Amino acid sequence: MDHLRLGVNIDHVATVRNARGSAYPDPVRAAKLAEEAGADGITAHLREDRRHITDADIERLMEALSVPLNFEMAATEEMQRIALRHRPHAVCIVPEKREERTTEGGLEVAREENRLAHFIAPLAEAGCRVSIFIAADAAQIEAAHRIGAAVVELHTGAYCDFHAEGKFAERDAELARLREMSALAHSLGLEVHAGHGLTFDTVGPVAAFPEVRELNIGHFLIGEAIFSGLKPAIAEMRRLMDAARPAA
Repeated sequence: MDHLRLGVNIDHVATVRNARGSAYPDPVRAAKLAEEAGADGITAHLREDRRHITDADIERLMEALSVPLNFEMAATEEMQRIALRHRPHAVCIVPEKREERTTEGGLEVAREENRLAHFIAPLAEAGCRVSIFIAADAAQIEAAHRIGAAVVELHTGAYCDFHAEGKFAERDAELARLREMSALAHSLGLEVHAGHGLTFDTVGPVAAFPEVRELNIGHFLIGEAIFSGLKPAIAEMRRLMDAARPAA
């Protein structure tokens, strides 16, 4: 199988920093440590309310990183302007509500095909690899394909929540859905990524999907880093991913 990439989301380093309004901990320092620990890319979500990552963080990440930046953003004119100014390697379009704690579900693509097709076209023309964060649903995957996205990232949150709640029948059904939808997306020529809520306990089955090329993991790794350090946490996640995905 192809090498399974690990993207490390550093948003919640910024959450801790912003809780005190200080300059530390520095998310850019975390991104560089993640690089050293073997991350294949860095993910950062610039929210409209700037609750964690800031515009200055994006500026500094673009300057400091030697691995690709995956810039998560809502489908707004403001975020489009920012993405076009920086031209990161990848732009992942996600749903966003100010009242939510974290991204609660996938983007509704099927009902907004025309708007989203026009929204992502300038990003693709600027050289950004456009990804759409969606639920494991055939209608959304097919719509993402029709609007010209290069990548879909499948939302693994429900699978992880069922596991944490001990609802193993529901977990296994959601895992089967993720597996089936990964295959569908791949058959349409889309690159398949996955993420949201993945932990040491849940990453293996998703990493084993042959169609998945990248996992994006953040909150768990930042939390685990409190106890073991960021580099060891990333190294262990990398080990589990590799164990689930033997090299070709």
